Amino acid sequence: MSEAKIALVTGANKGIGYEIARGLGRTGATVLVGARDAGRGTAAADKLRAEGISAVPVELDVTDEVSVSAAAALVERDYSRLDILVNNAGVLLERGQRPSGVPVGALRRTFATNVFAVVAVTNAMLPLVRRSAAGRIVNVSSGLGSLALTSDPDGPYAAFPLLAYNASKSALNAVTVAYANELRGTPVKVNAADPGYCATDLNGHSGPRTAEQGAVAAVRLATLPDDGPTAGFFSEDGAEPW
Repeated sequence: MSEAKIALVTGANKGIGYEIARGLGRTGATVLVGARDAGRGTAAADKLRAEGISAVPVELDVTDEVSVSAAAALVERDYSRLDILVNNAGVLLERGQRPSGVPVGALRRTFATNVFAVVAVTNAMLPLVRRSAAGRIVNVSSGLGSLALTSDPDGPYAAFPLLAYNASKSALNAVTVAYANELRGTPVKVNAADPGYCATDLNGHSGPRTAEQGAVAAVRLATLPDDGPTAGFFSEDGAEPW
């Protein structure tokens, strides 16, 4: 029997992150449930274990350097490697403002979590991912980060001109490509996942898709075979336009 993969999912105590952890756990992976609130992380891990999934809570505030370093040290100490990193934690702070009405501070706070924190967590965990025989990094993006889709006035995305959120996800896509290019020629693959418009706390449960459906693309990218793609942007249905 092959050794179980070790997977860390940030923001995994609820919503899409929880379902990604659940989906990876169902493949036999040991799932590290990253959560800013230790109590909620423990509760989520307990719920997963009740389903027979190997789940371990990891207190992780992705915007706090000390917390990120501590989480990396824990993974190093207990597992010595990381096979899968899913950067799922994210925020949406806008509520109906036009782009011209979004305070610059909201952009700073959005980018702090949706972009800068992804870089911080990835950099902290990358030495451990490099030790994996088949490392996978998945950044949970959004179709709202696609310039092609959001610039189509007749498309469904034009109705959501969320300046901070959309720009952060476009930037995250660029971050994804940058890491994928750096890691070409290694066993590590880096891709972005579009979960679709899912009903979660992020959007007041307004989306038509479930969190479980939203997890499908990320789980698939986290378990790609050796000949799978890298530097891509994928939904459940296939490649998405940048």
